[in-house]
Amino acid sequence: MTEPTIEPWPEPPLAGSEAAAVVGALERQRATLAWKCSGLDADGLRATLGASTVTLGGLLKHLAHVEDSHFARLWLDTPVRAPWDSVDWEATPDWDYRSAAEDTPEELHALWRESVARSRAVVDEALRAGGLDQLGAFTTRSGERPNLRRILLDLVEEYARHAGHADLIRESVDGLTGEDPQG
Repeated sequence: MTEPTIEPWPEPPLAGSEAAAVVGALERQRATLAWKCSGLDADGLRATLGASTVTLGGLLKHLAHVEDSHFARLWLDTPVRAPWDSVDWEATPDWDYRSAAEDTPEELHALWRESVARSRAVVDEALRAGGLDQLGAFTTRSGERPNLRRILLDLVEEYARHAGHADLIRESVDGLTGEDPQG
């Protein structure tokens, strides 16, 4: 294991626009996950805590899938890309968590970073075209469409839930604790 990577810590603006606050909150959650998963070798990313099978590597892969699927499916209404498009999710609903043990730390981090980069590009383009009230292309059976605000808030919630898991797992691996590596 190496020292955790400490990047400049993103903080949502104290008095920014709604879009800046929501995107800022998401970026802070992304940074928390990245920090909790940084500097670990394969064993560290495969470590579990108690009876749980959740690993830091599994969280990275799961959140990469969430990033790609939320924007592909809900915003663009397009099929997800590889590796997600070849998974039989009905037969293996936890594939992202389980298969992470077969990936190297470098592969897991790259997969997550690339998914986040795609999401950022989609959000940047969407915000240039309008605001958080814009509707995504996906339509539910009842005819409803999610707006960009809802999709981003769902991601904030997903990351926040898993950041708690990451806190506990990382502390069990090497004692790393805290929320902000710089503060």
